[in-house]
Amino acid sequence: MNKKQKNVLIRIIAAAALTVALHFVPVEGIWQPALYLIPYFIIGWDVLRKAFLGIKGGQVFDENFLMAAATIGAMALGTYSEAVEVMLFYQIGELFQSYAVGKSRQSITQLMDIQPDSANIERDGELETVDPDDVEIGDVIVIRPGERVPLDGEVIEGVSSLNTSALTGESLPRDVKPGDEIISGCVNGDGLLRVRVTKSFDDSTVSRILDLVENSSLKKAKAENFITKFARWYTPAVCLGALLLALVPPLFLGGWAEWIRRALTFLVISCPCALVISIPLSFFGGIGGASRAGILVKGGNYLEALSATRTIVFDKTGTLTRGVFAVSEVFPAKGVSREQLLETAALAELYSSHPISRSLREAVGAALDANRVDEMREIAGEGLTAHVDNRLTAAGNAKLMKRMKIDFTPCDRPGTVVYVAVEGQFLGAALISDQVKPTARRAMDDLRAQGIRTVMLTGDAERIAQAVGQELGLDEIHAELLPADKVTRVEALLAAKPPRSMLAFVGDGINDAPVLTRADIGIAMGGIGSDAAIEAADIVLMDDDPAKISLAMRISRKCLRIVRENIAFALAVKAACLILGALGVTGMQAAIFADVGVMVLAVLNATRTLGGTK
Repeated sequence: MNKKQKNVLIRIIAAAALTVALHFVPVEGIWQPALYLIPYFIIGWDVLRKAFLGIKGGQVFDENFLMAAATIGAMALGTYSEAVEVMLFYQIGELFQSYAVGKSRQSITQLMDIQPDSANIERDGELETVDPDDVEIGDVIVIRPGERVPLDGEVIEGVSSLNTSALTGESLPRDVKPGDEIISGCVNGDGLLRVRVTKSFDDSTVSRILDLVENSSLKKAKAENFITKFARWYTPAVCLGALLLALVPPLFLGGWAEWIRRALTFLVISCPCALVISIPLSFFGGIGGASRAGILVKGGNYLEALSATRTIVFDKTGTLTRGVFAVSEVFPAKGVSREQLLETAALAELYSSHPISRSLREAVGAALDANRVDEMREIAGEGLTAHVDNRLTAAGNAKLMKRMKIDFTPCDRPGTVVYVAVEGQFLGAALISDQVKPTARRAMDDLRAQGIRTVMLTGDAERIAQAVGQELGLDEIHAELLPADKVTRVEALLAAKPPRSMLAFVGDGINDAPVLTRADIGIAMGGIGSDAAIEAADIVLMDDDPAKISLAMRISRKCLRIVRENIAFALAVKAACLILGALGVTGMQAAIFADVGVMVLAVLNATRTLGGTK
């Protein structure tokens, strides 16, 4: 409880104690209203002040005006105790609401407490502690065990593991070594790291994430906008209703005091606090719960749209697959060992920077002697030749084998096949493919269970796309597409989608920016630290896990379910209390108690969104 909340609590206790005491003190005449004004001003001076400033600023019809009008009217009617009690109930409700919202914000603040306070910069062989904002690109910083990484950079010395849970929601540490990229916001494990800074603090991952979370409330969902518009028309309407209730019935039935009392009760009941507070809090909590799982949602509007999504379109490389080529199978010729085949192929491709060449070198898993290789020559679209141990070696596709008139055994498995031959003798083939992510199949199964149609768009070959699609059980597959073709396909899917449903596109956030923008919702699998992913998409999955998509959908649906519950509950209770108040069945204390009760229950229900899907 903060200082302001403690002051309100003290005022509530003081006003309540004075009001109870006045019940036992026989006071008559002018002293009675004078004494009741003391607790009334203790508990209600801030409400009266806000009401006055609202009238002065032209913003008349709000909850402060309703409370001020109702309680001043009660005082004028001589129901002094009732006026103080109404203000007491209202302030108790406001205190509870303030505390609940504060706890929710604190939860998210702790969740996103990833901003480093300082950085240890290396200057002239000595360490100097500075503000991260003062560190420049190219500077070398030192990160001790247990410290939070202050800036994005490249490890130049040291081996350690990083705790990325604050960014990805995953507890599994990530190992880093010299040459690896490291991002701000992670916590260093047990190794000392020296890191060369590659991004300024303003452009770092931690700054971008915090900016996204802080600004997410600016993009309101339709339900939030509905409540704002509803309150704008609702409050003047009930004020007019209260005025008519006070003036019209007594013209025919008499009893002016009674009808004015009912009109004041009507005003108190009409306060829309439960809706105005709980609906934004629900979306705020939903965004916070998603962030806790490593899912960044840029606004309540995207969270709401996600709940209505019925079609999800996926890119393949880097989204459903790892986006990293690796040797998946090896087919050595008779009399040739697996190790011999891989080593020969890796040596032949030693000087190539192609991803396929790198995958062959990584498959060997040992240092290669560059002195064994010379006269390397690349043949565009076919492969390359080189002299390995002074013997002509060829490594490439079937076109290269045919051109060199080498008798080889074709391989028809999905993926990229590298055939290897030495001095015209076929040694075998290595199958290189992009590996499907371990969680991709489970992600597709979860989406299918939720009634989601899954589509894959890829620029890869038809044979490879069909193999991946069948492995994952996708509903629709389109291959050999250029970036412009993907946009065309998405537009066709948008035109064919069911009414009032949404279409989401999931890509790597780098080469899929046009499609991410064209879809109803863009979801980036760009990886922690990817600028393009954070900029292009509406939702960012911080750990590239496709299974997080179904989790995000469950969070969004839970959030919207809670919003609808609060709207229905608040409006139903309001309608019933307004009718009972107009008929004189309920008094002002009961009315404000019902109003506060509705607000408390609605706020409690809204805080459930902070728990994600639990």
